[in-house]
Amino acid sequence: MSETQNKGCSGNCGSCSQSCSDRKTQSLIEPTAEFNNIKHVIGIVSGKGGVGKSMVTSMLAVLLQRKGYKVGILDADITGPSIPKTFGVTDRALQNAIGILPAETKTGIKVMSINLMLEENDSPVVWRGPVIAGAVKQFWHDTIWGDLDYLLIDCPPGTGDVPLTVFQSIPLDGTVIVTSPQDLVSLIVKKAYNMAQLMKIPVYGIVENMSYVVCPDCGKSFNIFGSGSESIAEELGIPLLGKMPIDVSLAQMVDNGEFERFECDYLVSAAEKIIENTNS
Repeated sequence: MSETQNKGCSGNCGSCSQSCSDRKTQSLIEPTAEFNNIKHVIGIVSGKGGVGKSMVTSMLAVLLQRKGYKVGILDADITGPSIPKTFGVTDRALQNAIGILPAETKTGIKVMSINLMLEENDSPVVWRGPVIAGAVKQFWHDTIWGDLDYLLIDCPPGTGDVPLTVFQSIPLDGTVIVTSPQDLVSLIVKKAYNMAQLMKIPVYGIVENMSYVVCPDCGKSFNIFGSGSESIAEELGIPLLGKMPIDVSLAQMVDNGEFERFECDYLVSAAEKIIENTNS
């Protein structure tokens, strides 16, 4: 027993209200289902909404799947789910005595989202924070994901209940921060970065969405929202993994539920960086 430890200490920190240097930090990480073998879990996060985080998640999932990896997406944006629509998934998730069976996209990407459990796709989820966080944890430990090389988690924006639940309850290998090239970029990226640092989760880098638009007539690129991700990435010491333009064809594929058909290479380097970090 150390000098700072209370006399009569049983060693059970969970039942003790005292603070001492020998106090053990209890992990909040929750196990997934016993039938699951998930090698790597990556959180896709953002400091604010409307930056295209779900599209980035979807594109990274497709790129990793094209490289031969088994991939799943956990849609943790409970109040604003968009992953099923993006991939044209309309089958409802089934549940048996073992757990919840996720839906699959046309190319075999496994998907779990609250929209797969609602009677109607446009039914609102009017839940308070703790209930929403509980649903995310259920998607993690009750879904029968099976064997996956990568599970990507599409987190809701900000640093509130659900992102905190993901960071604390799910064993993340790392995160990718999605942003847009506006004046607020430094502030929102730093918020997401500092949260990951606080939770001791590695940040693999930044993806800048809506970086530019290409004129269909002259072929020139225009930075209509400005720029700034390079400087903030350099300031934080993390790489800028890729830039995605405003691409009408991608938006049309999302609307039609045919996102797996895209042929662009905007985030190829980002997918390769994830592979590099998780296999190093």
